[in-house]
Amino acid sequence: MTKHIVNCTVNGEEQVVEVLARRLLSDMLRDDLNLTGTKRGCETGICGACTVLVDGKAVKSCLTLAIQVRDRNVTTIEGLRGGDGELHPLQQAFIDHMGLQCGYCTPGFIMTACAMLARTPDPTREEIRAGLSGNLCRCTGYMSIVESIKAVSEKMAERRS
Repeated sequence: MTKHIVNCTVNGEEQVVEVLARRLLSDMLRDDLNLTGTKRGCETGICGACTVLVDGKAVKSCLTLAIQVRDRNVTTIEGLRGGDGELHPLQQAFIDHMGLQCGYCTPGFIMTACAMLARTPDPTREEIRAGLSGNLCRCTGYMSIVESIKAVSEKMAERRS
């Protein structure tokens, strides 16, 4: 079988990975690059646990071929942490506002929220709920997830003032 070279930037580091044409981005991240924060959930694009950012846009890595990220920037949950080890504001907000329980879906929610806040820095709670519609959680009931994201958007608004 023919393998393809994927040159991309993942979490700020240049990567060169040899993959089969049918290899999924989620598999490349987890198995080839050992970035296991990206979860395998439904593997059909329904749950959103595998969400990562590609050039700043939220994509479901279980529906994206690895070769599709050639020459692109990929950010996973591991890439949000600051160089000093400090948590990203969304990661900290999920802790502070109890936006997680089992934590399996959390990386996907946080990555989706990152893209949403980049597009809409001060979303309403309704806009947050709509923006998260492609992510599923079996534990929290979503209220604490929405509150976590709203808290970060409010802090961002304070900084802009």
